[in-house]
Amino acid sequence: MESFKESGLLFELMEWKEEYKSVIAGMTMREGGTSEAPYHSLNMGFHVNDNPETVRTNRTIVSAELNIPADCWTGSEQVHQAHIHKVSAKDAGFGSMDYESAIKMTDGLYTAEQDVFLTSLYADCVPLYFYNHRKKLAGLAHAGWKGTALDIGGQMVKRWADDEGAEVQDIMAAIGPSIGPCCYEVDDYVMSRMTEVLGNKANRAAAPAGEGKYMLDLKEANRQLLISSGIREENITVSNFCTSCRNDLFFSYRKDGGVTGRMMSYIMLKGDSPDS
Repeated sequence: MESFKESGLLFELMEWKEEYKSVIAGMTMREGGTSEAPYHSLNMGFHVNDNPETVRTNRTIVSAELNIPADCWTGSEQVHQAHIHKVSAKDAGFGSMDYESAIKMTDGLYTAEQDVFLTSLYADCVPLYFYNHRKKLAGLAHAGWKGTALDIGGQMVKRWADDEGAEVQDIMAAIGPSIGPCCYEVDDYVMSRMTEVLGNKANRAAAPAGEGKYMLDLKEANRQLLISSGIREENITVSNFCTSCRNDLFFSYRKDGGVTGRMMSYIMLKGDSPDS
């Protein structure tokens, strides 16, 4: 069963929505905004050479859809590394309506505070979501192949265990829509990096596709790494959607030839609805 469900302009993480009242999580889709080609239409990224005013309009549309004001939003300057930043209320608004104020050199965000809306941007890379209802922690991580090779998901789990005292078995993780093994061909170098981080599990996440070529399943690679980090397999939910196959719903860097918009993943601990 698909863990994300279309709702207006959004893909909501329904599995968590139905079980927990104190967290909202999901992802924007491609349609419903004001951007013109090649960023049409609900581009959420300031860094892709779209008109900044248009991106602000798109973000205002999503803000209204979610009923969450933009001054609660926090975003980061994603650089395909594994740095993780703990977000507090003082960071609220950074990166919400411009790129310059985004938290620098960061691909993972988490918070222990309510009503702080975390965001991250995608066009094929893997969106990772984290939630711990006992410790009231919520986080996002951006896992392209480089972030996957650096085990950014495992780094988030370790940070929560070491710095927040979270029991790993209580952490829930979700893997959102991203490019699938049907469409993601990589070379020997990328595969060697996957083998370094995955060890003998690498063959579960890739299949040979000719001389020096492989079809890589980044979602499965991240799932295996999350399991290795100690998260229970039953606590990990994975989207079936491939962003390249469903280019009608999602921006895809590969399908769109490298010039395209960005979807936005999001997560927030709600201040008005404690878990039952």
